[in-house]
Amino acid sequence: MKCISIDLDGTLLNSEHEITEESVKVLNELEAQGHCLILNTGRAYADVIKLEAVQKMKMPIFCINGSVLFSAERELLFEATLTTDVYKDIFSILRKMDVGILVYTNHGGLPSTLPPLHEKGKQELDRLFNEFNYDEILELEDLKIYKLIALVHPDQLEIIDEVKRALGGKFPISMASSHPNNVEITSNEAHKGKALLRYQDIMNLTFDEIIAFGDGGNDIAQFEVATTAVVMENAPMQVQQAADIVTKTNDEDGFAYAVRHLLGLLD
Repeated sequence: MKCISIDLDGTLLNSEHEITEESVKVLNELEAQGHCLILNTGRAYADVIKLEAVQKMKMPIFCINGSVLFSAERELLFEATLTTDVYKDIFSILRKMDVGILVYTNHGGLPSTLPPLHEKGKQELDRLFNEFNYDEILELEDLKIYKLIALVHPDQLEIIDEVKRALGGKFPISMASSHPNNVEITSNEAHKGKALLRYQDIMNLTFDEIIAFGDGGNDIAQFEVATTAVVMENAPMQVQQAADIVTKTNDEDGFAYAVRHLLGLLD
C-alpha cells in the first residue's frame, strides 16, 4: 500500500485557498486505486474541515504538525500537547521579543489561528496581539495546548532566527516554519514524519512507499520519512533542496501534475 501524505497551504490549496477540480479528481482516482491518502497540515482541525472539498472526502487528517491525528472517520487517534509549565516558560521568552503569538488549544486558536490572518495588514495584526488578554488562556477548563506560533511581519525575518536561538535546546519541543515569517512550536512528539509512522502503528498498516507533498519548512519532517518527497515550485529553496522531485506551483495544479506526469501513479 502506498501512503500519499499531502500538505494543504501552499501545496494542495492554491493561492485562493481552494482545492481545484483537477486536484479533487486526482485524489478520487488515487483513492479508487486503494492508496492511503492523508492530509498532513499545520492547520487546526476546524480550519481543515471548513474546506468544502475536504468535507466531501474520507481520509485521515493530521493537524497542527502531527499534534492531533484523526482517522478517516474523524475519530481522534492521538494528541501531543505542551505542558503548562513549558508553555509558560516559552511564552515568557516570546513576550519579550517583537513577535505576535498564536496559541493553538482544544478551545481553538487564541487570539486566532493562522489562516484568517493572511490578509490582515500590519496595524490590524499589531492591534490584535496587543489587545488580547493571554492570561485568560490558562483559566480555560481542561486546557490542552498544542502549539504556539511566533509571527513577525515580512520585513522582520531576522527575528525568526532570534526566536529559534532563544528556544533551541532548552525545551522538549519541535520547531518548524510553515512560512518564512513564523516559527511553529509544538511538543517534540508532534512532527509530520513521526505522525505518519505513528499512524501505521495505530492502524496496524504497512506502507510500502510514503510519498510526501509539501512546500514549507514544517514539511521537511515528512520528507525525512518519505521514500519520495515532492516539493512545490513555490517552496523556499531550502525546502526544495530537501526533496527528491520539484513539481509545478500550487497555482498550476502542481500536486495533480506530479501525480500524473512526474510519478505516473495514475498511468
